[in-house]
Amino acid sequence: MSPLGDPADTGRSLLTPVVVVSRMTSLIGKRTWAIPEGYIPAESTGDEPALESHETVCVLNTTGDDASLEITVYFPDREPAGPYEKTVPAARTRHFRFDEFDDPEPIPRGEPYASVVESDVPVVCQHTRLDSRQAENALLSTIAFPDG
Repeated sequence: MSPLGDPADTGRSLLTPVVVVSRMTSLIGKRTWAIPEGYIPAESTGDEPALESHETVCVLNTTGDDASLEITVYFPDREPAGPYEKTVPAARTRHFRFDEFDDPEPIPRGEPYASVVESDVPVVCQHTRLDSRQAENALLSTIAFPDG
């Protein structure tokens, strides 16, 4: 008898291919990420909003559950801001622009900051900056630092 059972019970012959499709839940990533460098240039020469100077945290969620994020922003001369609450659906990616954070307060342009991303499921975070203060745009990107 086939390991798939008796063909008479399924209406298949022993030569009928069986395809099993499953969505694997992957635990790529960590729950806490630090981005120690942050700065949104105050000036831009590019068209808004796409080429306006900005910073982004890119978050990849490969799990089967939505990721609930809390982002706290730290400054050199005042108390932290946040948490900024964001969601990345299961098996999706989202890019969050720091210049669009407004609740509980906007992130100031032209001032250095750092951020910590905390998630209830493992995620991967990347930091990207578009600096369009000059006509020759500059783009930098780096992986954030995972904790644990």
